[in-house]
Amino acid sequence: MYKKPGQQAPPQLVLPKGNQIIGIVIKSLGATNFDVFCSDKKVRRCAIPGRLKRRFWIKENDLVLVTPWPVQGDERGDVVWRYSIMDRELLQKKGFEIPK
Repeated sequence: MYKKPGQQAPPQLVLPKGNQIIGIVIKSLGATNFDVFCSDKKVRRCAIPGRLKRRFWIKENDLVLVTPWPVQGDERGDVVWRYSIMDRELLQKKGFEIPK
């Protein structure tokens, strides 16, 4: 797919790396905090880090990429990416577990 002058290239699919986990936002807690049900069957309280606050607009039932914290990793994490509906299908085709 060619891009026209002044257009951005379509973004690449961001895949989980290292300890990153795919999750679904189950509840918005206000500001930049969310309860996220992760693919390892744990609910984490996640926040959007300061450098990404204005980049994402996250709602309930959105598919997100979570990085667990080094301390309290089973309870807390950071949201580092929000997937689109088309990304969900591509992740399933690549074999990643999508929580329901």
